[in-house]
Amino acid sequence: MHSSSTMEQAAAAPEEEVDSPVSAQGVAANEAVGAGKRKSDEPGEPEARGRGKRRRGAGGKKLRPGERYIPPPQKRNPGVSFSQEHYSETSYYFEGGLRKVRPYFFDFKTYCKGRWVGKSLLEVFGTEFRAESVEFYQRAAKEGRIRLNETPVEDLTVVLRNNDHLRNTVHRHEPPVVGRPLEVLVDDGEVLVVDKPASIPVHPCGRFRHNTVIFILGKERGLSELHTVHRLDRLTSGVLLFARTLEASKKLDQLVRDRQLEKEYVCRVEGEFPEGEVTCEEPILVVSFKIGICRVDPKGKECRTVFQRLSFNGKTSVVRCLPLTGRTHQIRVHLQYLGFPILNDPIYGSSAWGPHRGKGGVVGKSDEELLHALVEEHRSQESLHLLDMQDDGIGIKQQAEKNKTCEKRNKSDDTSEPDLSGDTHQTQMPSCTSSSAAVDEVKQDCTDSNTDSSSLQESQSQQPIESNGDQTEKTDNSQETPAGTRDHLCSECKLIRPDPTEKELIMYLHALRYKGPDFEYSTRSPDWAKEDWDEAD
Repeated sequence: MHSSSTMEQAAAAPEEEVDSPVSAQGVAANEAVGAGKRKSDEPGEPEARGRGKRRRGAGGKKLRPGERYIPPPQKRNPGVSFSQEHYSETSYYFEGGLRKVRPYFFDFKTYCKGRWVGKSLLEVFGTEFRAESVEFYQRAAKEGRIRLNETPVEDLTVVLRNNDHLRNTVHRHEPPVVGRPLEVLVDDGEVLVVDKPASIPVHPCGRFRHNTVIFILGKERGLSELHTVHRLDRLTSGVLLFARTLEASKKLDQLVRDRQLEKEYVCRVEGEFPEGEVTCEEPILVVSFKIGICRVDPKGKECRTVFQRLSFNGKTSVVRCLPLTGRTHQIRVHLQYLGFPILNDPIYGSSAWGPHRGKGGVVGKSDEELLHALVEEHRSQESLHLLDMQDDGIGIKQQAEKNKTCEKRNKSDDTSEPDLSGDTHQTQMPSCTSSSAAVDEVKQDCTDSNTDSSSLQESQSQQPIESNGDQTEKTDNSQETPAGTRDHLCSECKLIRPDPTEKELIMYLHALRYKGPDFEYSTRSPDWAKEDWDEAD
């Protein structure tokens, strides 16, 4: 039985700089389905059904003493798309050049995984959901935030059975992204083309939901039911295509399969890239879907990229890139292999790859050692946000990141009380009303076990929202939970994190042009691609 890997955060591999047909409406349908691709339950319905069949199982079978009734799995509902109900879960605000999402309550859902059967909820939370302590989940259960088959569970010693449905309400914090608006290049009723800023994922995945292209277009421009033609890495900027109709989607999808779309990227790499045309045909293998790491390997998939140097400023080179195939991180991996990684690539320019940083495919360590080295390097630099990984990563607790990044206590609210660990927590909670929503998975590389949500009612005292990003901004360059959106159980609400700078959220890789048999869409070349650009500027 297929189910989500975690109620709180599924593995978040990065978006691809490749052609990969997928419907945004289909993504939303998966969201409404929930973990295990089942239709979301109607509020109150399973509980009522459970009362009526308390002593009988499926088919009227009598239950043994002490045996729980477990409702049957729900059917799929593939016709659901994102709507205003989803968009109104929370809102944006802008600060220090960044787009931020007000924290909000959200329900993560999953069906019981096979390896959980026969284990207690306490055991599962203690071994698999390590983003928080066991004490946290015990407190959350006492407040009715953990539900089993839609019934609140106060005692986590309950033993899980096959088809049990778990729901966990959390206070969700999304990372900030660059505050530049999404520029619509073309919207002719059939095709929507936007210039995607760096740092924004295309679809909801990992810790991102509202700070994604799909949600920003829906919330700020009323554009929904979009069919994605291709995707871009979160840190990559440039041309992004959507089909507005099913007919246009099928046409573009066929062009993708027939490789009739010409893609042109521009990037800035370290060193003096060779003159003339350079072709790399090394196969690429995915090392980790959880963190989104690939490398050149004979066992990988065949791929081909053509490079041409455009300029050299004495330190770095601007390179034109033509990926003739569409593999995950193809351009970035091939440039690393050639010995010219993208100047500010947080993964493939990392020293974790060894003294030559992966040039020629030489790493000198196992995949496991490589992943560990990458995480440790970014942890020491307080830049784990640049890795597309779930909070629990490869056995690395979210709390470890919190302890490393910032230990400051938020003392802006005087109303506090001791919690079970001796720390303080805020007693103020925003009011919320339940609504149905969701995320199960986005193709193979971007999964998220969200299915239902709670709509956060905005405080009248909160900063007004300006969708164009022109509102007056603060200058303290720190990220704290806005007043009126705090949760007394949430550990994130107690921290003040340094904000990433806009420069840290940008990678020097840009999708410059997409060309088909009878169309061509392009964007302006970014400033960092100018011949006289200097990194010190």
